[in-house]
Amino acid sequence: MLVSDGRIAWLGSDADAPVADRVVDLDGALVTPAFVDAHVHTTGTGLGLSELDVSGVRSGRELLAAVAAFAEGLPPDGVVLGHGWDESTWPVPVPPNGEELDRAAAGRRVYLSQASMHSALVSTALLAACPAVVAAAGFDESGWLRRDAHHVVRAAASGSVGREQRAAVQRAALAHAAAMGVAAVHECGGPEISGEEDFTGLLGISGVGVPEVYGYWGELGGAQRARELGAVGAGGDLFADGALGARTAQLTVPYVDEGGYGYGYLSAGQVRDHLLGCATYGMQGGFHAIGDAAIATVLEGFAAAAARLGTDRVRAARHRVEHAELVDKRMIAGFVEYGVVASVQPAFDRLWGGAGRMYESRLGLDRSLAANPLGAMHSVGVSLAFGSDSPVTPVDPWGSVRAAVAHHNPAQRMSLRAAFAAHSRGGWRAVRRDGDGVLALGAPATFAVWDTPAGVERGLPVLQAEDPEVRGASDPTPLPVCRRTVLRGAVIYGEGGL
Repeated sequence: MLVSDGRIAWLGSDADAPVADRVVDLDGALVTPAFVDAHVHTTGTGLGLSELDVSGVRSGRELLAAVAAFAEGLPPDGVVLGHGWDESTWPVPVPPNGEELDRAAAGRRVYLSQASMHSALVSTALLAACPAVVAAAGFDESGWLRRDAHHVVRAAASGSVGREQRAAVQRAALAHAAAMGVAAVHECGGPEISGEEDFTGLLGISGVGVPEVYGYWGELGGAQRARELGAVGAGGDLFADGALGARTAQLTVPYVDEGGYGYGYLSAGQVRDHLLGCATYGMQGGFHAIGDAAIATVLEGFAAAAARLGTDRVRAARHRVEHAELVDKRMIAGFVEYGVVASVQPAFDRLWGGAGRMYESRLGLDRSLAANPLGAMHSVGVSLAFGSDSPVTPVDPWGSVRAAVAHHNPAQRMSLRAAFAAHSRGGWRAVRRDGDGVLALGAPATFAVWDTPAGVERGLPVLQAEDPEVRGASDPTPLPVCRRTVLRGAVIYGEGGL
């Protein structure tokens, strides 16, 4: 492969290779198109690389011990920021309260987001700094906050991160993505997620020695503002509902563990009007929708927008739905009809699907096995773009590909080639860059170089054990290791140039 001026200038056998200024011998390594992570929160990811990781704790006591150990290294006015606890994996699923967090952190402010990122445990010290939170929906005196109350404390916690630190963690997050073979990310920001300064600062370093960043600004009716901020779309985490982990995803059948139907934050009329605004400003739109009730509302809004604009114009915009975890055949048909891109996270099934895990505890086994229907969507032509939702799950593209291939429900499994395409070319197509994501003459020279300890079959790495009994979430097959990531001819991870 010959790279010239950032593009692939020649492909062929070694014997026919033209003269080059520099030859890079990869010694049998595999070259593939680079990955795209279609849903990330970059600042949160960067903080997660340096802040407290509590994804491994298995009890409230362990959580408090982790907070105490971390707080010892902070100044007296420091803030404990952490992520990843999941009480559904604990023998006694009762998290500590705000006063217990105060004692563990020696009075410091504490913010610990749950694995879903749609609720958090906060100390009473942090609550005291946000007096308005007590009147917000989702407030609880225990310090486990959901809905609007969570948004208030999340903003206060993120506001404690200064500009210099924010820029540093953003670069760290993007460098980490590049080391995983990722050449582009879709940042999902918005007024309830990260703020304008965070968003524009991140877009300002896009592609400068790091992966490219394509920003989605999640503000209802904010198409004009999204364009002004440099976003490619007015969507991403524009919340139609919450998350299953926090029991705030909006369902048509109640949760089995605590009852209730979750919460819907948008009406079909608001969805319609947002899409009409996107059409006015020539912007891609989109919504975060996880539960079946919320997705039904979003699709009703799509239908109303199509009645005004025409279905072809709606389809041409390639609007998105993030997550799309509980969709039936009728809803999948709606995705096809309106050309909706499903921005999905296979790791959700790997971590929370199957018997005895979080989905079953929230939904019951039958509904849990129907969640994240990747195979059903792919089989009828829904455009899929894979992502991590990092820091909800790690940036781990080959792990996500394997999760799609080894879905807990065999009916929802995808082929390796289709899953890889969804995590590479699918991400480029979702931002309407149809010429990217392939190794072809004239295409951008955006690729990754891999060591493949388990071998290669038909041009792609072996990701699963030969024995079907050991496949799945605990498959011991070693995943490929990235040696180099190249973005439009420039090396963004690994040594040497081209």
